[in-house]
Amino acid sequence: MKKFTTLNSTAIPLHSENVDTDQVIPARFLKAVSKEGFGKNLFYDWRYDDNGNPKSDFILNDLRFSGSILIAGKNFGCGSSREHAAWALGSFGFKVIVSSFFADIFRNNALNNGLLPVQVSEIYLQQLFFSVENDPRQKIVVDLEREMISIEGKGSHQRFEINAYRKTCMMNGYDAVDFLVSRKNKIEEFEQKRNGGKMEFWNSVTDTAFPPSIIPV
Repeated sequence: MKKFTTLNSTAIPLHSENVDTDQVIPARFLKAVSKEGFGKNLFYDWRYDDNGNPKSDFILNDLRFSGSILIAGKNFGCGSSREHAAWALGSFGFKVIVSSFFADIFRNNALNNGLLPVQVSEIYLQQLFFSVENDPRQKIVVDLEREMISIEGKGSHQRFEINAYRKTCMMNGYDAVDFLVSRKNKIEEFEQKRNGGKMEFWNSVTDTAFPPSIIPV
């Protein structure tokens, strides 16, 4: 997973609510087991007609808009739990999804795949839509360290929340195993204390049971 600290990018406004994962990536494209190539089928039924021709009225086919940020209506990622939705969004080139509400399973899948879901108020979401739709060149700044999203040059910003464990993983490019390895010294110290100074640990990260205090939820 790539490190994420700050993103300054134009954005694509998807003015739709209740976007479910079957719309993000239709079920017929889920046969592949690799994450590669899913971007070409992102929002396929919205992007293309029955003959495979791009629909001119869909936002991803509007050449005025581009960028690594997708701004979407509330309740994004509802529906089934398919992780392929996060794969497709990332493969297309998105690094941040902004909405006023995310389905919990989608949020977790996104974070597990280096895709940052930024939840803002409904009022601020409408400000973002307005700014980007009126000027496709408008940059949006996402600062993960400060947990802040802003409209560049407008003095408009809002804080967003992210779990401390998830934030650490994203800023360092860690997956779950990388995070555990980064805490090796603390885990060994815990094991020594628990076993009265004896080290019976670290044959393998994957076959060791870790105490709940080590892994934040």
